[in-house]
Amino acid sequence: MAFEDDDRTTVYTVVVNDEEQYSIWPRERDLPAGWHDAGYHGLKAECLTHIEGVWTDMRPLSVRRQMDGVA
Repeated sequence: MAFEDDDRTTVYTVVVNDEEQYSIWPRERDLPAGWHDAGYHGLKAECLTHIEGVWTDMRPLSVRRQMDGVA
């Protein structure tokens, strides 16, 4: 879904799902099903920089567990 808001003024929420995948979502909108507030809010560039620092393994949680032998 594309947002037509001005990225220089829109405040976003960093969101995470149960597979520990990250994204951003406009703060004034209700979170989509399956996504949770990851505790960081800011302008788009700030949020993307935050995600870059915390999401260091792009594999979904279920894949990481399977590869590590954890059921």
